Amino acid sequence: MSTKVKKRTLINDIASHLEVSIATVSLVLNGKAKQSRISDAVAERVLKYVEEVGYKPNHLAKSLRTGKTHVIGLVVEDIANPFFATVAALIERQAFERGYRIIYCSTNNEPAKARELIAMFQERHVDGFIVVPSEGIDKEVSDILREQTPIVLFDRYLPDLPTNYVVVDGAQGTAEATRHLLAQGYTNIAFITTDSVQTQMEARLQGYTQVLEEQNLPRKVQRVVVTKDTEPIIAGIQEFLQANPEVDAILFSTNYLSIYGLEAISRLGLRIPDDLAIISYDDHDLFRLYTPAITVIAQPVESIAKNVIDILLHELQEPGDQATAAPQSLVLAPSLVIRKSSLKTAVVIPKPVAAVGLG
Repeated sequence: MSTKVKKRTLINDIASHLEVSIATVSLVLNGKAKQSRISDAVAERVLKYVEEVGYKPNHLAKSLRTGKTHVIGLVVEDIANPFFATVAALIERQAFERGYRIIYCSTNNEPAKARELIAMFQERHVDGFIVVPSEGIDKEVSDILREQTPIVLFDRYLPDLPTNYVVVDGAQGTAEATRHLLAQGYTNIAFITTDSVQTQMEARLQGYTQVLEEQNLPRKVQRVVVTKDTEPIIAGIQEFLQANPEVDAILFSTNYLSIYGLEAISRLGLRIPDDLAIISYDDHDLFRLYTPAITVIAQPVESIAKNVIDILLHELQEPGDQATAAPQSLVLAPSLVIRKSSLKTAVVIPKPVAAVGLG
């Protein structure tokens, strides 16, 4: 038994049925009825009939006519990471409200994967890019700039390329965190970070280093090779702590390293903050629920998302400005959210117990 496939309604079918021109239907559907002096009665007939037949416009055909897809490619390091997930969700919502759709994907900070994803978005003719750049993709970003496709980088930038970017002042964040630990009386502060030399990681290291140099205090930096296998990372942090028993505080450069660090600390039976104070760069739901709650350097995710989409949409809607204006470089301030993991435990002096007579 054969099933008859329902024929797709086309814009010319609508025009023919309503006895109006295809241009009239197109202008009504694109919200240009009034400026094209199409009467309210005709516009209402078109919209009513479109709803009746369930017409859905062919976006590919429309993009070929206008040269616009109203789609933005968002490339992040790891969409499962709460920071990137939150920023992506905020960008998606704000873009949707302004008529754009977001397609996003993760690179896992792998250059080959990042190149492949950017090429895929180029083939789909996205109108613009929002990218968290991996190392080694300077050429791909340079090609996007040469094609004059709007692009905004965030979280980090590429120093050798004149791109728009929105970043957070990581050096300010770690400097403030290090000063907080010193004020609490911790003097052997370690910094555990990744082996990456990207701008955001180097800035976080810089803030920590600068404060300890000012105080003539020793610096203990442990660089960790991040792989998909978490066990060597946890074991490496554990070995570092065993080899450096004098360390009384740790500043982790990312939230995922902090989570691995908490596991290592737990295995060693160390108490937070009595044996070891902890601060994480970047917040995580786990840190509020952990006992004790973990102090963090929080990034302004709402401000990041708003500025990224504002810069990109300005270039999409005012393309003439892109060729003449200098790229926008926006550096936002983080905030230190102090919780119990970085506070010295107060010594509680027991009240004297009154003598009880025996009668």
